[in-house]
Amino acid sequence: MAQTIGSINWYPGHMKKTRELIRDNLKMVDAVVEVTDARIPISSRNPLIDEILGKKPRIIALNKSDLADGAASKGWAEHFEAQGFKTVIMNAERGGGMKELLRILESMEKAKNEGSAVKRPYRLMIVGVPNVGKSSLINRLTGRRSAKTGDKPGVTKGKQWIKLANGMQLLDTPGILWPKFEDPKVGMNLAFSPASTT
Repeated sequence: MAQTIGSINWYPGHMKKTRELIRDNLKMVDAVVEVTDARIPISSRNPLIDEILGKKPRIIALNKSDLADGAASKGWAEHFEAQGFKTVIMNAERGGGMKELLRILESMEKAKNEGSAVKRPYRLMIVGVPNVGKSSLINRLTGRRSAKTGDKPGVTKGKQWIKLANGMQLLDTPGILWPKFEDPKVGMNLAFSPASTT
């Protein structure tokens, strides 16, 4: 990670490819689950994600809630809900919040298929910067270790479709960061937040 005056730059080649991957595959999915770290919900969001995803239906998962302040997480959930995003406070590693997430996803699937003669599998995309717990969430959704997890960022290297027990399909992508941290504090928050929930 190279540091410059007033900013921190880090943009590996695979991050750029992932951004392009999301754009290319967005039309193939019905909704997006954006995973963030509940301890640093703003710093752990890619500021370009709103531009990339546009009006695609989205759920924001405030993950690692066991390490965050409960009242603060509730406040952040209300903040994102006010912006029009369905939000779930989660601990994917231990299963917290999974029932609520599945309830929301199933209601979204029902709304989409209502009145449709042809019903295809509801397709989801999981996005988030490295180390927010995307792979742990995927493993919970599938009930098996479908996605690799690790303490180092960038463990997931390429896209993969994963079928869920309820028939939905997940498109996993590598975590993405952005070209430059305009606020150095954002980079520090990410650097100082442990990847593990233990």
